Amino acid sequence: MAVRVDLLISLDGFATTTDQTPENPFGPDWSRLVAAYVATRTFRERVLKDTSGQGATGLDDQYAKDYFANIGAEIMGAGMFGLHNFPDDPEWKGWWGDEPPFHCPVFVLTHTPRPSIEMAGGTTFHFLAADPVVALQRAEKAANGKDVRIGGGPTMVRAYLKAGLVDRIHVAIAPILLGRGIRLWDELRGLEAGYTTKSETAESGTVHLTFQR
Repeated sequence: MAVRVDLLISLDGFATTTDQTPENPFGPDWSRLVAAYVATRTFRERVLKDTSGQGATGLDDQYAKDYFANIGAEIMGAGMFGLHNFPDDPEWKGWWGDEPPFHCPVFVLTHTPRPSIEMAGGTTFHFLAADPVVALQRAEKAANGKDVRIGGGPTMVRAYLKAGLVDRIHVAIAPILLGRGIRLWDELRGLEAGYTTKSETAESGTVHLTFQR
């Protein structure tokens, strides 16, 4: 079992976009940040339920496959689930439709817990008012020997990185500049110590950087 992080970031280190509106809750730059990932065959199959075989099959797709491999539980923040956007909507069940692509228990860290939500395909969302260590203990138990992914957003991921709790970090660096947002690497000077690193550049220009303990 390992604790993993997989994030998409810009060249200048931002893992979020800005200028969100109710009509465009991810902001106009989000499609630029995720373009290479969304273009992969694996994303189309796992997230869009597209079984046509269309989509990129190069290095980006290899990392997309790895993203879904051997995950037994996931931890995410309230913002990633969408609770900041829909704080008073008891019917809100996340961005991913009736069958989310996680297929495992997902622990959502929030100051306002709500009842668990069981979704199609094996995903159950559990809402915890817990610190990162306690949440990780819950997730490790639920993962039953498989990996636990710290899904995001970047502020929560940074808390786990600062605490030294992550075994493998994969960042897909998109060849774009965002200029503002939330940076992944702030206050993480010397993070690379204790990890071996690998860097590969995909056909899309995306740089896949991996830190492995």
